[in-house]
Amino acid sequence: MDSKRNARWRIPAALLSSAVLFYFGTGLAPVAALTWLAPFPVLLLATRAGGWTTAGTAFGAFLLGTANMWAYQAHSGDEPLWPFGTVIDVGMSLVFTFTVWLFWALVRRRRTLLASLAAPAAWTSLVYLITVLNPMGMMGSLANDQGDAPLVLQTASWAGMWGVEFLVLLPACAVAAMCAPGAARLRTGVVAGIIVALSLGGGALRLSGSVDGPPVRMAAITQNAGYHWGPELGTEEGRALVHDYIREIEAMPDGVQLVVLPEAAFSAEEEWPAALIEPMRSAAKARGTAIVIGFEYYDRPGKHNYAYALAFPADGAPPARYLKHHDLVSPPGHDLVFVPGAKVPTGVVICGDTTFASPSRDYAAAGSRVLAIPAELAVPPGSNDEGGWQHTRNALLRGVESGQSIALSDANGSLMLSDGYGRVLGEARTGGPAPFTAVTADVPAGPSATFHTRFGDWFAWLSLAITAAGLAFTRLRAVKRPASADGIVGTKTTTGS
Repeated sequence: MDSKRNARWRIPAALLSSAVLFYFGTGLAPVAALTWLAPFPVLLLATRAGGWTTAGTAFGAFLLGTANMWAYQAHSGDEPLWPFGTVIDVGMSLVFTFTVWLFWALVRRRRTLLASLAAPAAWTSLVYLITVLNPMGMMGSLANDQGDAPLVLQTASWAGMWGVEFLVLLPACAVAAMCAPGAARLRTGVVAGIIVALSLGGGALRLSGSVDGPPVRMAAITQNAGYHWGPELGTEEGRALVHDYIREIEAMPDGVQLVVLPEAAFSAEEEWPAALIEPMRSAAKARGTAIVIGFEYYDRPGKHNYAYALAFPADGAPPARYLKHHDLVSPPGHDLVFVPGAKVPTGVVICGDTTFASPSRDYAAAGSRVLAIPAELAVPPGSNDEGGWQHTRNALLRGVESGQSIALSDANGSLMLSDGYGRVLGEARTGGPAPFTAVTADVPAGPSATFHTRFGDWFAWLSLAITAAGLAFTRLRAVKRPASADGIVGTKTTTGS
């Protein structure tokens, strides 16, 4: 009787344990170590419980874990709780449910090693497919949650974010699989241990042996106005803001080579607004610094908005113009744009472009060593301290993938300067009583093209192949073992291990 009672407690215990760990290990301010632990209670339950019980517990645990996002989604412009936030939370809970179900199905057939590999591969594969199919890409994944763990993030330099997704899940899956009845413990532990040791060891080697490129003194500046789509340059407010930004640029420390302002810092109904271009050309030449500014062009006759970034060279020459590649409002751009005349090759992207591997990867292949990123988080004024960490670490992840340093200015989140190895060298949250927030740092240029740059999403395809193999082995016939002492039925396969 006591054994049966203890068995019934395993379900709520697993559900609540994983939910709490997901709550604190993911989201807007995650504790990276807890991300690795979060799946384990549910996976351990899967080694003893039935399929429906396991699936229901996995779904409930992950969905409760997403409660760390509900308040943010309630007022987010990019990810409102209804319907998009709900679809995301439920959808990712189903992804985790499938991951755990595949683990359960293979463990009950005593395919211990395959279970430990196929489960993280299944998660990685589905996240990859979501990123490919979703017009907004992916932000807030398990890889994103490791944003303050450079050692872990180095895996992205050769396997992309997909390698980090897999790595974070692998230890929990392997340890849980080794706890299953009839598990091939030695083989599973050795293979999983080698993968983790090589990944983290290689990361440590990459960090310790990194050769810093030429230093670039960078700055990011934003107006503390909360969420806004920049004032029109035809208005007095817009013209005054141009001169306010110029005063901030003039007050920067000596030697700054690159200044980044936020996405849509200004707007206009002119495609090349003189009220912005001429003063900024003069400011760039006077300070000898390149300036990158987000600018929204309202094409009223054509009924389109265009999300541009203008890159002003340090010699005062006319700016280069970049059109955002991934945008649900603006027609998408396709060209790579470098800051003209920069001593260190510097590419330009905008905000949501970093939720995809490209164009960041394309810039690295073309020789870029720094990415300038104007950005804007769509949340109301007073909420600018919520999504800034997640937003900047998503860009930082792209920098590690493609070997590029990052200079990001977010009008409603955080400013961040990081090197090509994922180390944050300058950071500040926006908001506060001052009219502007700024951050400056000397940042080594990134190493540029990585293994991931050259070979792309190869690890995602490998994960798809491992997932397919796992699904194929679930077709093997499994028969029930006699009920164990705690009342939970075990299984075995007719084909052995």
